[in-house]
Amino acid sequence: MISERYRRNMNMMSEDEVERLAGFSVCVVGCGGLGGHVIELLGRLGIGSLTVVDGDVFDVTNLNRQLLSDESLIGSSKAMAAVARMAAVNSDVHVTPVQEFMTEANCVEIIRGHDAVVDALDDMKPRRILEAGCAAQGIPLIHGAIGGWYAQICTIMPGDGVFSKIYPEGTGKGIEAELGNPSFTPALTASIQVSEVLKVLLGRGDILRNKLLTIDLLNNEYDLFEL
Repeated sequence: MISERYRRNMNMMSEDEVERLAGFSVCVVGCGGLGGHVIELLGRLGIGSLTVVDGDVFDVTNLNRQLLSDESLIGSSKAMAAVARMAAVNSDVHVTPVQEFMTEANCVEIIRGHDAVVDALDDMKPRRILEAGCAAQGIPLIHGAIGGWYAQICTIMPGDGVFSKIYPEGTGKGIEAELGNPSFTPALTASIQVSEVLKVLLGRGDILRNKLLTIDLLNNEYDLFEL
């Protein structure tokens, strides 16, 4: 019988689908602007197990957009804040914190065994490592990136090799800092990423595979490109 907690998930999902969510495991790499919202939304949906990965701590510049941050947590671990937040929001969700940055040395060990991985990073080097690791492990990767008014999202299935198509060689960190990091763009992008996760897990709907959704909120332009 469905818990009252998930009653409002019904009609868009069947009772069987709602119950199945508790058996899935999702890894979220990055617990900042994108990742905090992704973790919140996955947990409220009822995904049974989350691994949250981030070696960083909060600083005051995070307060304008990062859901997991508050003034009392400056200097504290982002991954551990995700654990505490989900314990308060949905204690049925098992959260495993990894207080490390994603590297070639730890990638496969971290992501192994998950049903999906969410890219909530802001740097291309670990993104490329993550894409390669997910391909090797046969795990779907849901990519999201933001910069100011702009965002992009796609779903990468093992072997698709999307980053080589959408990011020129040498692309690194900096676009977010150059264009700004407001509160609303990460929230919207994370919402779309989570909808992609849900569709991948349940095998429903049209996912953004071999497609790139780009969003320009300044001019209200939403475009879908074939990759």
